[in-house]
Amino acid sequence: MIKGIAITTVWVLDQDRAKEFYTEKLGLEVRTDMTMGDGGMRWLTVGAKDQPDVELTLMVPGPPGLDPESAEAVKTLISKGVLGAGVLVTDDVHADYETLKGRGVEFLQEPQERPYGIEAIFRDDSGNWFSFTQRNEQLDLDKEWAN
Repeated sequence: MIKGIAITTVWVLDQDRAKEFYTEKLGLEVRTDMTMGDGGMRWLTVGAKDQPDVELTLMVPGPPGLDPESAEAVKTLISKGVLGAGVLVTDDVHADYETLKGRGVEFLQEPQERPYGIEAIFRDDSGNWFSFTQRNEQLDLDKEWAN
């Protein structure tokens, strides 16, 4: 049976630019950066240092998964900034918001209280948006440790 997610795709417009954004601005580490076969596609994955079993594949839309027409449609949606790529979690959203903002990350929303925790929203260099969240469970732990 399924035990979890190991790799998921984030569609990007330029892999070199995305690699720089995800490593230098977000602080993720490169896990794999290789070309598959002679003149084949580039397999580029990144992940959080503390989560070695989960990777994001930074892929430009195209073959083998997408035909040319579909690839162009996905690129258009990415460029418009309408695709949400997921949720990245932190244990201190306010401090990390300031750090990432200082590195040039574009935030669409400052940290705000939500029923599930504190959330900020940012865009990557291609236009994908991410929820950047400090979950309530972490907030509860922080309160316990403060007492």
